[in-house]
Amino acid sequence: ASEVYVRNKGIQTREAGMNSWEHKLPADTTQEALMAQVAALNADPAVHGILVQLPLPRHLDAEAVINAIEPGKDVDGFHILNVGLLGTGQKAMVPCTPLGCLMMLRDRLGDLSGLNAVVVGRSNIVGKPMAQLLLGDSCTVTIAHSRTKNLAEVCRGADILVAAVGRPKMIPGDWIKPGATVIDVGINRIDEGGRTRLVGDVDFETAAPVAGAITPVPGGVGPMTIACLLANTLTACCRANGLPEPAGLTA
Repeated sequence: ASEVYVRNKGIQTREAGMNSWEHKLPADTTQEALMAQVAALNADPAVHGILVQLPLPRHLDAEAVINAIEPGKDVDGFHILNVGLLGTGQKAMVPCTPLGCLMMLRDRLGDLSGLNAVVVGRSNIVGKPMAQLLLGDSCTVTIAHSRTKNLAEVCRGADILVAAVGRPKMIPGDWIKPGATVIDVGINRIDEGGRTRLVGDVDFETAAPVAGAITPVPGGVGPMTIACLLANTLTACCRANGLPEPAGLTA
């Protein structure tokens, strides 16, 4: 999955007229070598966005690597400084997947203020920043997870339901409020009759007739994630050069 994602990012970056460089290191790369690669990219004025494809091999400290990226070039929005800025409502580099979800919700619903939003999943990559962005748009936000009591009832109260838990078809249609907007972040590969296919965290077949709008898997959140990576890179370039930021490309 990572290889497909990296390849698609490279293709779409070049299609947008940007330069794209891929640095492949061997699996036994040392922490020092990886940190040196990040430092070199930090110092390169031709590079406006840096991302480290996760997960890393177990012997590497991923948090140290992410936090070594220059925060202004952290187009994944994972650096602790950007996490803190987002959490306190300040200007930050916003994680690509939650940003893409927010853009789709704004496009579909317009003003989100006052809506009940439930985020199923509490990861640092999607769940937590998604909740912060929805709070920023004045939603009433609940973060649900595997230990939430009466999870079905919690989901049924959502005007906006974001599923980002990583379990195939975990959320059936009868967990969804009629007319709710459903964003399915999950990408799970399942085996059906000897053939594999991708499905989301939501059971699309039972949810689609109930929901007012729902993202498909694949083809929903994934393309938005890459689009927002490109948008973040453009935003980072503008900020680095003191240029006006293009409207509508960040939260």
